[in-house]
Amino acid sequence: MNLKNKTILITGIGGFIGMRAAELALAQGMKVRGLQHSEAKAKKAQELGAEVIVGSITDPAVAKETCQGVDIVLHTAAIVRESGLPKHFYQVNVDGAINMARSAKNADVKTFVHLSSVMVYGFNFPNGVTEDGPLCGENNLYCQTKIESEKELLKLNTPPDFGVIIIRPGDVYGPGSKSWVVRPLLLMRQKLFALANQGRGVINHVYIDNLIDGIFLAIEKEAYGEAFNITDGQKTSWKEYFTRLAEIGNVPVPFSLPAGILKFIVGLRCLTQKVLGQQPDLLPQAIDFGSRPYAYSIAKARSQLGYEPKISLEEGMQRTRDWLQKTDLKNTL
Repeated sequence: MNLKNKTILITGIGGFIGMRAAELALAQGMKVRGLQHSEAKAKKAQELGAEVIVGSITDPAVAKETCQGVDIVLHTAAIVRESGLPKHFYQVNVDGAINMARSAKNADVKTFVHLSSVMVYGFNFPNGVTEDGPLCGENNLYCQTKIESEKELLKLNTPPDFGVIIIRPGDVYGPGSKSWVVRPLLLMRQKLFALANQGRGVINHVYIDNLIDGIFLAIEKEAYGEAFNITDGQKTSWKEYFTRLAEIGNVPVPFSLPAGILKFIVGLRCLTQKVLGQQPDLLPQAIDFGSRPYAYSIAKARSQLGYEPKISLEEGMQRTRDWLQKTDLKNTL
């Protein structure tokens, strides 16, 4: 599929991934429409030149309206947290995804790209795990709902009329990344950020532009019914990544504690914040996310899509540094 002049609908267009996808789609000559539940975020996307509809992915009427006249749907909207209400997770991550896909199919959209996550493999996956799995929900709502949404969406895959593509990104960093740039740096400033187990594990980072490149390649190749791991393909240690992040953020390099002790401390802090009526800024489950020991395989994306990460960690960090120098991090949350 030639992407030029195609109309792409991006759900969650005001988010970190959605916004950058819109920028790069416009740069490729695509027409961009967005769906965003936040009016403030919708305005930012509109400033890029995108047509944006304010509404929810769980609303059938809104989904029907936004899918009209669209060639491609890139579904990025989701709850991305360590914990929360099960009902809310399933309504958004599963029911919302299905609602958008069915609406797209009924509107004769050709391609539906679902942004899933490598977290479908859980925390204790085998080294070099491929798209064949095994999948593991880990009794974690985010992992569980990503697995469930993939399964239900693939039932709607009926190419050539309607094709579903599953993208499983690694740890997406870059300018605006809350999980891997903003929150860690804010915690480092307060000396509240620590590495688990000397930072010996592997962070499966992917620079935001590399991820979008992988997504566009999958659309161009019309890789329907397939799932793809997308990372930078590097076995970077947690220690190296967060040391680099501390350096570009001009904060002290984080210290280290055993994972068990770190989870206990975070749990106490979380409990204290809840007692005080505050929203916890970090949950014990985050230590599990940050202790994964192995790399995911991107061999399938390389062989079937011709995917090759173009932005190195060094360049990605430099671009992030440039963004940090002109950004007030507290205003990005």
